[in-house]
Formats: sequence, structure tokens, C-alpha cells
Amino acid sequence: MNADSDLERLRAEHTPRAVARRLGRGPGGSYLRDFIYGAIDGAVTTFAVVSGVAGARLGSNIVVVLGAANLLADGFSMAVGNFLGLRAEWQHRAQTRRTEREHVRRVPDGEREEVRQIFEAKGFTGADLERAVEIITAEEERWVETMLRDEHGLAHAPPVPGRAAGATFVAFIAVGFIPLLPFVWNVVGLSRWDQPFLWSTVLTGAAFFVVGLGKGLVVGVGWLRSGIETLAVGGVAAAMAYGIGALLRGIVS
Repeated sequence: MNADSDLERLRAEHTPRAVARRLGRGPGGSYLRDFIYGAIDGAVTTFAVVSGVAGARLGSNIVVVLGAANLLADGFSMAVGNFLGLRAEWQHRAQTRRTEREHVRRVPDGEREEVRQIFEAKGFTGADLERAVEIITAEEERWVETMLRDEHGLAHAPPVPGRAAGATFVAFIAVGFIPLLPFVWNVVGLSRWDQPFLWSTVLTGAAFFVVGLGKGLVVGVGWLRSGIETLAVGGVAAAMAYGIGALLRGIVS
């Protein structure tokens, strides 16, 4: 896309009608963090189990049983933890809103002074400052929202807990199953994968790289660097697990 066409696209996105339509939808909640978090952790933890069991030289059946148990239990645990954490954020936001509304009603002069100092720190002075304070404090909901944003740093509502938990769980299960695939394939007997751990390593490495690549493309950073970074993080965790498994095998022997 050349500079002229990019400029035309930006202008089209910033016409009064386009701006009103976009702002009317409200701030969009992104579940990218939850998906990336679940995908990476699912692949890392499941491959850690596979690596540990492979390091101890145990059979494919044991790899599948331990890997599947870890996949479901850890996936559910992560989803629940994400749900409860975001729910706590919503509850904190609601409590802060109630507190600010009570302050506005009981000590309006003090709250008005807070608004004045907040906007003074933004560079407002003189008549402009007083006019800004007057406008903000003329309507209670706008006043409370201003305090939430500028005093408490609660700019936007957090993602919906149920959706975020769902994104984490789906990503964890989908990507976390990849390290188990060669072993499951062999146990089910659809065909025979020689050296399933090697295949598991290759597939998991590819999954790490693809997840990192996707993250890089979505957030606008270098996709190659993002993919390699994610692959490196997963590789370190896998190497640690494999080493622990090999160490335990030596102790047991």
C-alpha cells in the first residue's frame, strides 16, 4: 500500500460519520492476551509433561494419560483463575464507582477541587480550567467516570470474565494438544509414528513459532522476532522438564 492510498484510507476512517460510528460502538474488549496466554502455556506445560516422561523413558500410554490429565486440569485451572481475576477487577471497579458517587454527593466541593487539580495538571489554567471543571461536574455520571479514569486509572472496563476464560481454555486445549498428537496417534493405532518424541518436539516448536508469529502480526511488531521469542521461551521450559525427567530416571534406576 503506497503512502497516498494509506492517507486516503485514514481520511475515510476519520470523517465525522465514521468517527461517530466507531465511538458509538464503545471501546472494544480484546481477548488476544487471554488467547496468547492460554496457547503458550498450554503448549509449554503439556510439552513439559511429555518431555519429562520421555526423559524418564516411559511408554506412550503413560505419556498420553499424564499429558491428557495435565491438559484438562491445567486448562480448567487457568480458565478459572482468569475468570476469578477479571471478576475481581469488575468488583473493584464497581466498588470504586460506588465510593466516588458517594463522595460526589456528600463532599461535592472536595471532589470538585480534585477535578480542578487533575485538569490543572493537564495544563488547563484560568477561565479554561474553571470552565472544564464546571462542565465535568455538571453531570454526576460524567463526574464519576472522570474520577475513575484520572484519579484511579480505571480507563476502561476489563474484558468480560466468561469470554476471557473461554478464550484461555480453548487456546490451552487446542495448542496444548499438539505435543500429545504423535503419542495419541500411536496409542490409537491409526498408524505408526517412529520417534514420537522427536515429532512432538518438531510440532510443538512449530506451534510456538506460529503462536508468536500470530501475536506479532496482530500487535504490529516484527513477526519473525515474535515467533523466535515465543519459540525460545517454550524451548527453555521443555529443556528444563526433559532434564528433570532424565535426572529422576537416574535416581529411580
